[in-house]
Amino acid sequence: MDRAVLVSAPPRDLDPRVAEEHLQELARLTDTAGGEVAAVVRQRLDSPSPKTYIGQGKAEELKQVVESSGADLVIFDEELSPAQGKNLEQVTGARIMDRPELILDIFATRARSKEARMQVELAQLEYLLPRLKRMWSHLSRTRGGIGLRGPGETQLETDRRLIGTRIADLKKKLRDVARAREIQRQSRQGEFRAALVGYTNAGKSSLLRALSGSDVFVEDRLFATLDSTTRSVELGDGYQVLVTDTVGFIRKLPHHLVASFRSTLEEAREADVLLHVIDASHPDREEQEQVVAEVLADLDLDDRPQVLVYNKTDRLTHGEEESLRDRVRAFTSVPAVFVSAHQPDTLDALRSALKARMRARLHEVRLDLPARDGEVLALLYREGEVVHRDDQGARIDLTVRVPEAVLGRLRKREGIRVLDVA
Repeated sequence: MDRAVLVSAPPRDLDPRVAEEHLQELARLTDTAGGEVAAVVRQRLDSPSPKTYIGQGKAEELKQVVESSGADLVIFDEELSPAQGKNLEQVTGARIMDRPELILDIFATRARSKEARMQVELAQLEYLLPRLKRMWSHLSRTRGGIGLRGPGETQLETDRRLIGTRIADLKKKLRDVARAREIQRQSRQGEFRAALVGYTNAGKSSLLRALSGSDVFVEDRLFATLDSTTRSVELGDGYQVLVTDTVGFIRKLPHHLVASFRSTLEEAREADVLLHVIDASHPDREEQEQVVAEVLADLDLDDRPQVLVYNKTDRLTHGEEESLRDRVRAFTSVPAVFVSAHQPDTLDALRSALKARMRARLHEVRLDLPARDGEVLALLYREGEVVHRDDQGARIDLTVRVPEAVLGRLRKREGIRVLDVA
C-alpha cells in the first residue's frame, strides 16, 4: 500500500471549512485508490507558484514531511502543470500526483465494461502525453540499473508516437461504440426514460436497486460504479419507466475524463427527465449540487427537465428534513422529492413525480375501434393509460392517454377513428 502525503493549497479567500472538506474528500479518494494517508501539508495561497505551485519554503517543508513519514507518494488537491510536477519531484524525491491523476487511477481500477476501460485509457493517455518527459525521468531515477539508465529522447519520441496512435485508435473505437449505443437507444424510442445523475456516492445505485428490485452493485465508496446500468421500473397504474444510472460527478473532475465519457452520458441526453440525486445529509450539499449543475452545463445537459431527488433523508432528524424542504421550496421552482433508498415507503413520492412527468407528455384522445383488434388494445394498456372504456358490441369507445409516437401509429391504423385530441 502506498503511503501518501496530501497537500492542500487552496486560494486564501476560500472558506476554511470548505477547504477542509475538499481535503477530507481527497483523503477518501486516496483510500478508494488503495493508499494510506501518512501526513498532511497545508498552505493558503494568494496565487500558485509557476515552479512548484506551493511556495519554495513550503516545498522544502514538504520534503522533510515526506522523509519523516516514510511516504513514497505526494498527492496535491489541485491540478499541477507538467513543469510543477517535475520540479516538485526533484525537490521531494517522491512521486507526485495531482487530484485529476488520482481520479483517473481510480476510474482505471473501477472500469468493468470494455467501453468504460477504453474511455478511461483515453483520458489517461491524453493526461499523460504532455507529462511524458517527467514520467521517463522519474522512471530512470527510481528504477535505475542495467537497461534502464537514461532512456533518452529517442525512446521518448517513440512513446509519443505510440501514444498518439493509440489515442486515435481509441477515439475511433469509441465512435463505433457510440453508434451502436445510438441504435440501442432508437430501439427504445417511445418508452419513457429517466437518467440518474449526481455527485459520486449520493446513492444513485442504491435508489435504482430500491426502485427496480433488481440486483445493482452498491458500495459505500467514491465511484463505486462507472458503467451505465438501465433497469425497468414499475410505477403503478400501468406506468413503466426505463431508469439509467450514470457515472457520478465530483468537484475538479478531469476534463479529459468528462470528454471521454460523453458517449456514456448520452443516456442522460436522451432521457425524458434527469433525476438529480443529492445526498441530503451531506454538510456540503449545496456545493455538490453546484458541481453537478456545472458538469451538466459543460455537457450541454442543463436544459433537460429535472427532478431534484434528496436522498438519505433517513440520516436527518425530522426538524432538519422540514428545514430542508422549506429551503428547497423557497429557492427553486424545480420539482423536488425527499426519499431514502433504505425506506421503501418514501419512494412513492419519486414514483408519483415520474408518473406526473409521463402524464405531461401524453395526449388524451377518444378512440372508436373494432373490439376484435386485440393488438391495439394491448398496445393502449401497455404504453398508455385507459381513462374510460365503453364496450358497444363490435366496437369499443375508449378515452386514453398515449405518447406522441403511439398516437401517430393509431392515426395510420385501419378501422380506428381518432375522434378528438386534448
